[in-house]
Amino acid sequence: MEYRRLGKAGMRVSAVSLGAWLTYGGSVEGDQAAQCLRAAIDNGINFIDVADAYAYGEAEKVVGGVIRDYKRSDLVLSSKLYWPMSNNVNDQGLSRKHIMESIDKSLRHFGTDYLDIYFCHRFDANTPLEETVRAMSDLVQAGKILYWGTSVWEAEQIEQAVSIAKQYNGYLPQVEQPRYNMLDRHIEPAIIPTCEQHGLGLTVWSPLAQGLLTGKYNAGLPEGSRGATTKWLDRELNENNLNKVRQLTTIAGDLGLTTSQLALAWVLRLPQISSVITGATKPEHVLDNIKAGEVQLSADVQAQIEAILA
Repeated sequence: MEYRRLGKAGMRVSAVSLGAWLTYGGSVEGDQAAQCLRAAIDNGINFIDVADAYAYGEAEKVVGGVIRDYKRSDLVLSSKLYWPMSNNVNDQGLSRKHIMESIDKSLRHFGTDYLDIYFCHRFDANTPLEETVRAMSDLVQAGKILYWGTSVWEAEQIEQAVSIAKQYNGYLPQVEQPRYNMLDRHIEPAIIPTCEQHGLGLTVWSPLAQGLLTGKYNAGLPEGSRGATTKWLDRELNENNLNKVRQLTTIAGDLGLTTSQLALAWVLRLPQISSVITGATKPEHVLDNIKAGEVQLSADVQAQIEAILA
């Protein structure tokens, strides 16, 4: 496993990480989720990414039940806050009240004294950014979190957060967590350069476009798949994208890779990427994804991929 620095921070995270979105504590049973988590940790993944909104805290509890069997300092554990967690008008957003109360709930769920990374899960236009930045900085000062970051923020919002943190001599955000994959490259023009300028790492989610880049939809909708049972893929599951994925599958086969491994390796081609956050419903999915961290794509292969993605 390759380990990369979290931006300019000294901490290193596994190039391939495991996330709990839409799975653990929800659609994936506890024992099966535990098997995936153990397969990840036992095979070199040290970064486990969660959020309080994932199954309304249940994902945090599932992960917490597994990590108690491991040395805490061997792991990089993250969670996030922003989305409403109840009908309480203050149980949402990035106010100081919600931040201070949410971190304590998450720590109880995980059964740990601190998180390595705490993400602001979206930008909160209803809370002064100064309030959010100073609250996150205070959590670092209190030892409840080691680093804080943003998730799905615009470049201008990241710039503002960095500026405010510097103004008040606080802790700067250290990482941004955006969506990024072969079919969604919106972060390349502004977000990646902004993060690089200010030393933020990038831990990207949906690197396989929610399964589209695994190639499993190349011949239609498999029964029970996310594309067949949910609306998550409605926007992207079209013939134009499928044609691209079919061509990518051919390239992957020529290289002795799965389509998933090719797609993950393509994301990891960028040095600004600290980690790709993968999902898994079976241990074998974890092991397959891990192999992508060992793949180096040649310039010729990258050129072939660019021609397909256009």
